[in-house]
Amino acid sequence: MLIRRGDDVPAPEITAESLYFRRREFIAAGGGAVLAAMVPSRLLPRRQDPDEPTPYDAVTTYNNYYEFGTGKDDPSRRARAFNPRPWSIEIAGEVKRPATYDLDVLLRPHASQERVYRHRCVEGWSMVVPWLGFPLRDLVKRVEPTTRAKYVEFTTLLAPDRMPGQHSSILPWPYVEALRMDEALQPLTLLVTGLYGKPLPNQNGAPLRLIVPWKYGFKGGKAIVRIRFTETPPRTTWNEVAPDEYGFYANVNPTVDHPRWSQARERRIGEFFKRKTLMFNGYADQVAALYTGMDLRKYY
Repeated sequence: MLIRRGDDVPAPEITAESLYFRRREFIAAGGGAVLAAMVPSRLLPRRQDPDEPTPYDAVTTYNNYYEFGTGKDDPSRRARAFNPRPWSIEIAGEVKRPATYDLDVLLRPHASQERVYRHRCVEGWSMVVPWLGFPLRDLVKRVEPTTRAKYVEFTTLLAPDRMPGQHSSILPWPYVEALRMDEALQPLTLLVTGLYGKPLPNQNGAPLRLIVPWKYGFKGGKAIVRIRFTETPPRTTWNEVAPDEYGFYANVNPTVDHPRWSQARERRIGEFFKRKTLMFNGYADQVAALYTGMDLRKYY
């Protein structure tokens, strides 16, 4: 398991990027004791995390972000000039405190924490990423949804002059995703502002993106500009474009294949051999109860 349950997750424990990459080197050289003596315990690699984090360079150069192009390296090349400041977030819909907030003001009360999550793409590749952010539920509670709020919708920036991929008609813009309210309140669901202890790079969704680790990656909207609370299920981009391929729920499920490929196995970036895909991406203990009684082959 990559993360402790909900509220047991501690405040920031940022593991230095260089220590992650050199972990095997120290072990092979018998340097573990030396490392322990030299480095504060809060900076040591966590022994309970069995999966090696994907190298920073891979996390920031192999991306799905169609606003900057459909190639995996397009975002890292084409997002360099993108300026994520100033930035504001509109809170709208079924809430008691609707408003447009400056992002820095919106983030100020929320303590950042590092969470090392598996990240699974519907195309069959995966990563392990040390994200930096705070639980979405903290923000949800702050804006006080009404009793009619059953879903949370996330709309991303529409700016073809800054996001050249939006000149393409491959998707209807802006990009929209959504969660059921109980999914939004699940402690694993994260609003992300950084990775590897650094500010979130442009190509990874700066300045604010969503991570829902038990779902396929397309559920994680990037460069979010509006969070809207609704009574009925919002229309979401990929579900609208190709409903037979991309369900609203998008839970990682090795028993439900994409129409064009199997989801039973995945390739971790940096590894040659494929590994078995885990139900709910390995987070079943935390989230399976959200879907009790649901036919997950129908509600995919």
